[in-house]
Amino acid sequence: MSKGRFGIHGGQYIPETLMNAVTEVEKAYFKYKDDPEFNRELTKLYNDYAGRPSRLYYAKRLTKELGGCKIYLKREDLNHTGSHKINNVIGQMLLAKRMGKTRVIAETGAGQHGVATATVAAMMGMECEIFMGREDTVRQALNVYRMKLLGAKVHAIDSGTATLKDAVTETFREWTKRIDDTHYVLGSVMGPYPFPQMVRDFQSVISREIKMQILEAEGKLPDAVLACVGGGSNAIGAFYHFIEDKGVRLIGCEAAGRGIDTFETAATVNTGRVGIFHGMKSYFCQDNYGQIAPVYSISAGLDYPGIGPEHAYLHDIKRAEYVPVTDDEAVNAFEYLSRIEGIIPAIESAHAVAHAMKLAPAMDKEQIMVINISGRGDKDCAAIARYRGEDIYE
Repeated sequence: MSKGRFGIHGGQYIPETLMNAVTEVEKAYFKYKDDPEFNRELTKLYNDYAGRPSRLYYAKRLTKELGGCKIYLKREDLNHTGSHKINNVIGQMLLAKRMGKTRVIAETGAGQHGVATATVAAMMGMECEIFMGREDTVRQALNVYRMKLLGAKVHAIDSGTATLKDAVTETFREWTKRIDDTHYVLGSVMGPYPFPQMVRDFQSVISREIKMQILEAEGKLPDAVLACVGGGSNAIGAFYHFIEDKGVRLIGCEAAGRGIDTFETAATVNTGRVGIFHGMKSYFCQDNYGQIAPVYSISAGLDYPGIGPEHAYLHDIKRAEYVPVTDDEAVNAFEYLSRIEGIIPAIESAHAVAHAMKLAPAMDKEQIMVINISGRGDKDCAAIARYRGEDIYE
């Protein structure tokens, strides 16, 4: 990879006002990335605070019900705060501390990244402000309350579609106003270099653990690893240490919303084309004039019109597959996994479960599949109930 590039994707497409801040992050990251003391502290917080390593669970009933291959679930939902997001947040905030920052800002869609950022800010004694589309504050009211409870200030954004992309735009804008004491804890493998690489490196703990755990359990690598993809941090985390293992299929499950043949979709690889947005070149959902198109998904965390540049590159070189999963399929999978295994997944993660439900029966009994359960579904229960026509309180 040349500096900041994954094939043609990536780069630093940012205004001059942000260049110094991004360069400062880049220098700090490459200074501390291989520093033994930094990594000791990171590992200690992963283990003692976040609760790593997360479990790799053999889903016996799911395997039996679907027929076909053996299915394992990587339980990122068991991390402190309930998702994979804390892996990246702990890493970036340790870095922010070393850079002398006292305030952090972050965007959030489903609220899980916002909750993780507010949580670690409380633990480290840092000022914290979260930017969230107003539409998402309604969909994820419980997480808004959690962030406030943790001491963060939450800004509801009304511009654009009032969802994740607008929250990202507003957080970048806020960063230009206060660079000296503030670090932007970007939540996915997107944005200007070095964020896609840095976030990937912090999330790659997922695939590092999967590899060790599956070799211990089965004595061989999995045949397929599945994860949901919005910006793509849990997926790149689950894929990274398998990229060189050509026998392992890497499958990213995109939010197709009401279908990729409609305008109400967020399946970027399946419907988008190359563009530049939020500081990077990658695939984006665009209209006929090249403007970023409004996107839709039942999942606030996958409701983003782009995909991280490394995913775009893995698609280009045909190393990873990206499949669309509709709202209906994801909701069915959300309910199915809950009933069959007693595990309520985040609606984001349910997109990966939905594709697994199609793929597993077509695989052989001696084959192995790992599904990354990127988060837990408490936050989604009210929204799924509404989707099924039942109105419940948060």
